[in-house]
Amino acid sequence: MRTDGVLTGLDPEQRTAVTAPAGPVCILAGAGTGKTRAITHRIAYRTSSGEISPRHVLAVTFTARAAAEMRARLTGLGTTGVQARTFHAAALRQVRYFAPRLLEGRAMPELMESKARTVGLAAARVGVRADRTAARDLASEIEWAKSSLVEPGEYVVAAAKALREPPYEPARVAEVFAAYEQLKRRQGVIDFEDLLRAAVWGIEEHPDVADQIRAQYRHFVVDEYQDVNPLQQRLLDAWLGGRDDITVVGDASQTIYSFTGATSSYLIDFPRQRRGAVVVRLVRDYRSTPQVVGLANAVIRQARGTEAKLRLELVGQREPGPEPELKIFPDEPGEAAAVARRCRDLIAAGTPASEIAVLFRTNAQSEAYEEALAEAEVPYVVRGAERFFERAEVRQAMVALRAAVRSIPGETPLVEAVVEALAATGWNRSQPPPGGAAREQWEALAALVTLAEEYAASPEILPIGDAGRVQRDVSLSAFNDELARRAEQQHAPTVAGVTLASLHSAKGLEWDAVFLVGLADGTLPTTYAKTAEQLEEERRLLYVGVTRARHVLWLSYGQSRSPGGRPRRPCRFLPQLERSGSAERGPERSRKPDRRRPQVSSCRICGATLLAGADRKLGRCPTCPSDLDEDLYQRLQVWRANTAAHLKVPAYVVFTDATLVAMAERRPAEPAQLLAIAGIGPRKLGQYGDAVFALVAGASPDDLAPKNFES
Repeated sequence: MRTDGVLTGLDPEQRTAVTAPAGPVCILAGAGTGKTRAITHRIAYRTSSGEISPRHVLAVTFTARAAAEMRARLTGLGTTGVQARTFHAAALRQVRYFAPRLLEGRAMPELMESKARTVGLAAARVGVRADRTAARDLASEIEWAKSSLVEPGEYVVAAAKALREPPYEPARVAEVFAAYEQLKRRQGVIDFEDLLRAAVWGIEEHPDVADQIRAQYRHFVVDEYQDVNPLQQRLLDAWLGGRDDITVVGDASQTIYSFTGATSSYLIDFPRQRRGAVVVRLVRDYRSTPQVVGLANAVIRQARGTEAKLRLELVGQREPGPEPELKIFPDEPGEAAAVARRCRDLIAAGTPASEIAVLFRTNAQSEAYEEALAEAEVPYVVRGAERFFERAEVRQAMVALRAAVRSIPGETPLVEAVVEALAATGWNRSQPPPGGAAREQWEALAALVTLAEEYAASPEILPIGDAGRVQRDVSLSAFNDELARRAEQQHAPTVAGVTLASLHSAKGLEWDAVFLVGLADGTLPTTYAKTAEQLEEERRLLYVGVTRARHVLWLSYGQSRSPGGRPRRPCRFLPQLERSGSAERGPERSRKPDRRRPQVSSCRICGATLLAGADRKLGRCPTCPSDLDEDLYQRLQVWRANTAAHLKVPAYVVFTDATLVAMAERRPAEPAQLLAIAGIGPRKLGQYGDAVFALVAGASPDDLAPKNFES
């Protein structure tokens, strides 16, 4: 077969990835660089050339949405028969198939949808009082442990090594964990981690099962490889069985799920672990404007730690766009109101509401923006709370649609039939309710109507063997079947509203306009991020947020959470916020973007961007450990007091307290080192430099006569 068509339109790096020879291939793909294009074209290239058979390929990703997109792209390339599934879907298919053999004829245990209820019962059995919220936290901790291959008896030590902050004492969590496993076995159910473990056990302990699976799947592709956890990697190793025809794609700078057990170490170590691995870097960003790409690079350029070794410098490929808007407001309500006004203006100017997103660090920040958008009469949808087809109003609507098959004449056009059926639930297409939850429910049913319109407007022509071709059925009954299929795959339609989402749930998505809000220290980075590794993950979270924007990017924070509240500092990862000047009050004022290069300094301990003047002077974050020389600091204080008294000026005129601390920490021994401390220029170097150097060398303040330092 010809492969020319598969290679058409690829850039040089993508082409290298697609045509790489059989064997281990690692594609380091920055945000917006076409990673899905690269891996689907690689599969299509290898199958169209006859090198491999589609039925021998297993492509693994992390969401059903990503797997569906991969299947759709492969179909568009003329490649069918490839299995593109999530880890859990692939494992479920295999365990289900081999269950009679593995379980000696017994049926496969029922798969739990959620751990929380069973965890709550287990907690009660060991005397731990846990409400619904605590039960969810315990369930998350157990999920981390199982994904990290940690057993109940190993939990206490493992949690300490991983610096976990469990909801209860580690020993108590271990008790709940053990009770949960016992209770699960008695109930005859398994959870999602058990499912992966069962797949591993089936391969590792049953050679006949291993042989059959490995005969079926000979070539592997793993998407989002930076998000793999130890349990998933063990399953992948079991599938491979020592073979090396594997292509992985990932971006270490988008590692943001370590709290669930995910680790980028497998991506980072891939070239070392797989001899002869081909490594390809995709850096051409086709998603975002050069202005957005530049800000993303500025955020991640200061990254430190292991993931930073694979940091990619993106190169924007789109036409130039507007500079990112960097704004500071007096408080969160003022910030939310301004965001809502800007969203309304964008929609009025032609940007679809579904192409706008407001992203925040925690779901708790959503309320202010829901209220502000409702007040501005801007439609919105909250992402990540409930899956579309699991929402009560959607389930009710699907029941009504199925019932309508019997009551609505079959010749009724599909869209008209859907609208009539939904009217029976109280939905009125012409009268959307005011903002809030009611409006969100209305938008959900409106999305079903939109889906019906799309389904009716593009009837697919289906082959029917020797009899020719026939147009797809677009009746209400057929549409119900389509909805059932989508519900099973969680392939939800897009609701026409501004998306409100946490940064974590925005991963893998993109919009024309993105608002990154609440960028205050304590929120981003969160106060719970204490170690250098945790702070770096917060930086990567911001990077992920920035790279979601195609064209318009807004970054903002409120100086206090509520009017008159305690002041907050801007996010340390954004030096550009320093350019936005004083807080905005009232309606937004237009200003020309300041194109001067911002002055950036970084913490010498953790590498974070320093925004506040006092922090830049110290050369470190206030939360990072101090290496203050106490003796030197005391001698500097005495010398400063003597000098200030001699010159008859306040002590801070000589040097501020922060400057003394900086000198006692950094111990400058030469002019360049002293000048590197923010706020010290040639004049003060000339006035006081010799004295400072003498004190750093160990001199006593009494040996330095004040007359030597007259101005």
